[in-house]
Amino acid sequence: QVQLVESGGGLVQPGASLRLSCVASRMILLTNTMGWYRQAPGNERELVATITRGGSTNYANSVKGRFTISRDNAKNTVNLQMRNLEPEDTAVYYCYAQEWRTWGQGTQVTVSS
Repeated sequence: QVQLVESGGGLVQPGASLRLSCVASRMILLTNTMGWYRQAPGNERELVATITRGGSTNYANSVKGRFTISRDNAKNTVNLQMRNLEPEDTAVYYCYAQEWRTWGQGTQVTVSS
C-alpha cells in the first residue's frame, strides 16, 4: 500500500518558521516528482512547491523566497521549510507523489497571533 505520511504542522505566530516532513517509500521517491499542496477552508487545493527526481524546484508565487522544498533520499523524506509565515499560509498541507497520483493525509498549519 502506497503511503505518504506528513508531520510537522502546528500553531505558530506570524513571522515564525515551521518544517514539514513527508516520509515515503524509497520507490516513491525514486520514481516521482514530489510536491506539497495546501487547502484552506472554503478554497481549492493549491500547489505550494514541487521537486523533481533531479532536484529541480518550482514554487507558487505566494511562497517564493519564504518556503524551500527539498528531498533527502537517504531518509526517504521530502521536506518543506517554511519561514516568515503569514496568516494566509493557514491551511492543511498535503504531500503528493505526482506520477503515482498519491496524497498523504495532510497536516494542519495555523498561523495566528
